[in-house]
Amino acid sequence: MKFTYPAVFKKLEDGSWHGRFVDLAGLEVTGYSLDDAIRNAIIEEGDWIRLELSEDEPEMPLITDIEDIELAEGEIKREIAVNVRFYEGWDE
Repeated sequence: MKFTYPAVFKKLEDGSWHGRFVDLAGLEVTGYSLDDAIRNAIIEEGDWIRLELSEDEPEMPLITDIEDIELAEGEIKREIAVNVRFYEGWDE
């Protein structure tokens, strides 16, 4: 199943990037470049979703429309998509 959540990224003074997911509580990522931060965001988003879905009563957060996200100066937004397999051998 495909999940897509928005994230906000900002370049830091040292040239690295920091990202945070708007809807996934406490999920933040970093990377040496924007591409690196996005790759890390994909991995971490997948881990966050798999962990939540492993709970007895998972509660997936609603997805904020990317157009509704207000940015501070220097921030950019991206939709981060991951495919999560529910069992081995499953494909869409």
